[in-house]
Amino acid sequence: MEFLQIKLPKHRHHAVAFRRDSFIASFGSDQDFGAEDEYLNWLKEQCELFPSGFVLVYENGIPIGQLELTLREFEGKKVGYVNLYYLIPEKRGLGIGQMLHRYALEFFKQNHMKEYHLRVSPSNEKAMSFYMKNGMKKIRSELEGKVIRMSGYIE
Repeated sequence: MEFLQIKLPKHRHHAVAFRRDSFIASFGSDQDFGAEDEYLNWLKEQCELFPSGFVLVYENGIPIGQLELTLREFEGKKVGYVNLYYLIPEKRGLGIGQMLHRYALEFFKQNHMKEYHLRVSPSNEKAMSFYMKNGMKKIRSELEGKVIRMSGYIE
């Protein structure tokens, strides 16, 4: 398994396709994905700010996933934030998610974070189960019930 920094425009196709598919997996549709150019502008900014946080995941030279990790303010404190955990459908449920999770925790440790958050669709039960198995807890519902904010702590 390799984690390679996203480089635009080289990785544009996979980054957009994976992000778009994450909306379909989470919400059943990509209608809230927004404008592709807006995502790419945001991605370019974030890759510059957090180069090791924005990576494509490769297995045997083939891209199979993506991570988008940042640091954010939440209620007056700085926390790690998972913008995206993504694996292609045929790689889900095989234990590879644990490797992505370990990478994320290491990124947060290197950035001196003790807590990290993410948001998940309440209908994405498999993802919520994965997060809870990894010690995350539900904090609250956000965006009028579209997502649940979860938090975890880094040992």
